[in-house]
Amino acid sequence: MNSIIGLFTELVHLITVQNILLLAVSSVAGLIMGALPGLTATMGIALLAGLTYGMSTDVALIVLLGIYVGGISGGSISSVLIGIPGTGSAAATVLDGHPLAVKGEGGTALKLSFIASFLGTLFGMICLAGFTPLLQKLALNFTSAEFALLAIFGVMICGSLSATGKVIKGWIGGLLGLAISTIGFEGIYSYPRYTFNIMGLLGGVAFVSAMIGLFGIPNVIAELSAEPGEAKVTGIGKTEKMSMFSMLRRFTPTILRSGAIGTFIGAIPGVGEDVAAWLSYDQAKKASKTPEKFGTGSYDGVIAAETANNAAIGGALIPLLSLAIPGSAPAAVLLGALWLHGIRPGPMLSFEFPTFIFKMGGILLLAAFVMRIFALAICHVAPNILKVKPYILMPIVAVLSIIGSYALNINIFDLYVMFLFGLLGYAFDRLKYPAAPIVLGVILGPLADTNIRRALQGADGSFAPFVTRPIALIVLAMIVYTILSQIGIPRMIVGKIKEAITKK
Repeated sequence: MNSIIGLFTELVHLITVQNILLLAVSSVAGLIMGALPGLTATMGIALLAGLTYGMSTDVALIVLLGIYVGGISGGSISSVLIGIPGTGSAAATVLDGHPLAVKGEGGTALKLSFIASFLGTLFGMICLAGFTPLLQKLALNFTSAEFALLAIFGVMICGSLSATGKVIKGWIGGLLGLAISTIGFEGIYSYPRYTFNIMGLLGGVAFVSAMIGLFGIPNVIAELSAEPGEAKVTGIGKTEKMSMFSMLRRFTPTILRSGAIGTFIGAIPGVGEDVAAWLSYDQAKKASKTPEKFGTGSYDGVIAAETANNAAIGGALIPLLSLAIPGSAPAAVLLGALWLHGIRPGPMLSFEFPTFIFKMGGILLLAAFVMRIFALAICHVAPNILKVKPYILMPIVAVLSIIGSYALNINIFDLYVMFLFGLLGYAFDRLKYPAAPIVLGVILGPLADTNIRRALQGADGSFAPFVTRPIALIVLAMIVYTILSQIGIPRMIVGKIKEAITKK
């Protein structure tokens, strides 16, 4: 009750014409940055953090959180329309969002993704305002062993990301991503690995450039090499009339499950929105009565990914405000902005600024509503991109991909990385291997690598922390079950039991 009163009080103070206009501008800017490959929410917050120095704390928070929410939501625009994720958190959206656009349902896919983003942000905001102490204690129980097992669990779900149904293809992609993630300075002693004396590899493989290459170049080649009338993208097609309330009734289990996963994963320091989207997508596929539709244009797949990555925003702010430990990369940049304005997150935050958590929740709530208004307006305009002929659109996409890859670090070597991964993505596409597991492996590789070694060092080389801690055992059981379920063992056992019962 105190949380509701505190949140309502802050909302009353925040709702002014100036604040709404600021949210509108920052949310639209975030949507644009999220939609352009390479211009992430992290970059948007980093670019604007210094510019907010002369502003009041409230105005600065409104601008930065508007960019944050818009940036995470905007990634779905390019994911759906051209099959290139604008942000890492939208990579899972490509799997079903772009096939829907190919079928002529680009408008419906965008509408679903934006409503799901809105609902996910609301879910994360409610957890931020009401359950911060509980989730804070849960996240504090994660040690290196749990982080390592969580990363391994993330890689094991790669078997579910193969549209052909061959689990081994997904695992190969995930393990390849893990191997790629070991390039560069390792995370404990900063010893260079697999760099072959190439300076550009010392910092590791540029993730954004690799992601753009994997998803972008194969699409460009496929569209430009298609015969007239055989281009992949068929046009705008229909846009299903679906209100938020009808979507809630139809997809309630997916939304609630994905919101919970996104908030929980976001609250684990250092994991972030990317992993939340992938785990949510995997669980949605497992829970679906028609898992074979995933990867071919499933509404549930789009909703699961977009609900989770936006719910992770509120989740990532929980350890940020409670422990001064950011839950994701954008939250880490936001932490610097808070310090810049004299706000010191941590255990004393509630004593020094008693209403600050409710203020953050109120801004998130307003940002979600403003983002929804502008995002749904975009749904009626953005699909017109699909009217452009492929021989005109694809060169533009290629140029934007090059700009996005180069702009992040202003480094020409990142372009080489993009083209190399583009060739890898094209080879995977021709061989019917999914490219998405490579991205997941690259994301989770550093988390697995550093935490496995830290856990072993802390236990003098013993694997005991992985099999004796309660949370570690739960995650380990999830890994075993995931592996067995993907190769069909539980289904086979259930079938044998039913067959035995029938004979009796």
